[in-house]
Amino acid sequence: MESVVPGEGDERRCGSAAEPGFWRQVVEQLGTALIVVDPAGHIVTANPAAERLLGRAAAAMCGADVHDLLHRAADGATIPREQCRLLQALALGTAAGVEGESHLRGDGRLLPVAWSASPVTDGGSILGMAVLLTDATSDRGARRERAAYTSALEDLTGRLTLVAEITDVLGQTLEIDEALARLGRLLVPRLADWATVDLRVGPGQVHRVAVTGPEGRDAEQEDWRGRLPPAREAPRSPLIQVLNGGDPVLQERVEIAAAPDSPLTAVHSCFLQAVGATSAVTVPLGSQRQLAGALTLIRTDPAHPFDTGDLEVVTDIGQRVGLVIDNARRFGRQRAVAEAMQRNLLAPLPQPGRLRLAARYQPAPVGSQVGGDWYDAFELKDGTTALVIGDVLGHDLAAAAGMAQMHGVLRSLAWDHTGPPGAVVDRLDDAMAAITTVPMATLVLAQVEGHPHTGPWTLRWTSAGHPPPLLLTHDGQARYLEAGQGLLLGAGLGTGGGRPNATEPLPPGSTLLLYTDGLVEIPGSDLDTGLGRLRRHALALVDETLDTLCDQLLARMPPGSTDDVALLALRLPTP
Repeated sequence: MESVVPGEGDERRCGSAAEPGFWRQVVEQLGTALIVVDPAGHIVTANPAAERLLGRAAAAMCGADVHDLLHRAADGATIPREQCRLLQALALGTAAGVEGESHLRGDGRLLPVAWSASPVTDGGSILGMAVLLTDATSDRGARRERAAYTSALEDLTGRLTLVAEITDVLGQTLEIDEALARLGRLLVPRLADWATVDLRVGPGQVHRVAVTGPEGRDAEQEDWRGRLPPAREAPRSPLIQVLNGGDPVLQERVEIAAAPDSPLTAVHSCFLQAVGATSAVTVPLGSQRQLAGALTLIRTDPAHPFDTGDLEVVTDIGQRVGLVIDNARRFGRQRAVAEAMQRNLLAPLPQPGRLRLAARYQPAPVGSQVGGDWYDAFELKDGTTALVIGDVLGHDLAAAAGMAQMHGVLRSLAWDHTGPPGAVVDRLDDAMAAITTVPMATLVLAQVEGHPHTGPWTLRWTSAGHPPPLLLTHDGQARYLEAGQGLLLGAGLGTGGGRPNATEPLPPGSTLLLYTDGLVEIPGSDLDTGLGRLRRHALALVDETLDTLCDQLLARMPPGSTDDVALLALRLPTP
């Protein structure tokens, strides 16, 4: 467990701080004695108030067993561990409290204390216990004070847990819309009744991209999303001040009701009044140097307004969210460039004679969003149409660059060599390590033999460790072409007498599908299930146009795919 400690390098420090400096200051300045123990019951930190109360230096307490060090009977005798209420609560992961228990001070005196403890958790795991201690001999409203201290501890623990959850959840996505949706679900209703996110999208331009409210809210409140008036200077507008790089702002009700001094202020004030705001905090998303927008949290209960502690918490959250948005925007720009690069590398398809071709490329929905899948189709010297579907190892820009290399080399080899596909792929495998950066790849190279207008047509192909082509006939049959399988490219094991070739007559009106594994492999599902699903969907769509067939096959993919997809379809004419 990383402890919440005062300052970097302080003598009371027992481990690296788990939260920003704000939380260390809160613990250090807390007027009530606070110690934190780990799951084994060892003290990991103690604040200055605990040092004074217990007459012990934090450095001397750190690492000691809390029960053995402090817990004593009224006569000073040691107490069996199984009777220790604190250790019992720690084992169960529950809050607990005791009044009038004796603790041994560093000077040897017994001190009657009252303590209350709350578990510190992360994702359901018990990280330890935070324990507040007070002198039970002082009875100046002790009961009310202890209740207030307990509430403060629980509130502090809740805030720490919320910040940790937000950091964890936002780190799981690079999609801005998804990140903001998750943020709203975490903030409402735990910290606020309403939350809005306003993003800067250009000089002075602001979009309200998220409005989150309580369950059962009026659906019309969602209409507050959209483009807002320009964020021009407005001295009395906290939102505009923050959007223009100002400090976080805490608004009381009298400030919320103030007359607006700009069109944007008027829109925001109308929203605050519509939801019944009694207090609000507005904080920057990011830093002044890299400001993405503003986060506004709203409470509607006048008995529970925001305070300066809330403002500190929300400011910290805003900085974290701003970093996520900035990373997502950078990622989006990289993704757009990568996708454009990859699509531009996929050459236009020929339409030889009466043969018809269609293809699709779909980036991965998560991760780098670009990969090494590709398709190609081109005419050879003898008029034969070559079809290629391939997959380079990896899912990043390096894989896309490797795909471009393979694309060019294979075209050159196929054009120069008039032999069967297996011989061409053998030459590609030999040359790959020397003239490309690709470590491994799979592909199918096929040749459609026959007159492009009159046929008859025959498919001749070889497969380098790639999923088998799917042949759909006009009479409603579907069959995977399993023959012609060889080792994937880059395996380095050699192919002995050469890669295998296979042939298959292509009936008039039939459709041939070449695809990459992203179309059939879904996490949590086996390959046979994916192949069966593709076969069913393809049969159901066999009478559609090639473009509709390709679009629908991609649309009917189950959710959960993490891979990009390339798809190449050939249709032969009917007699």
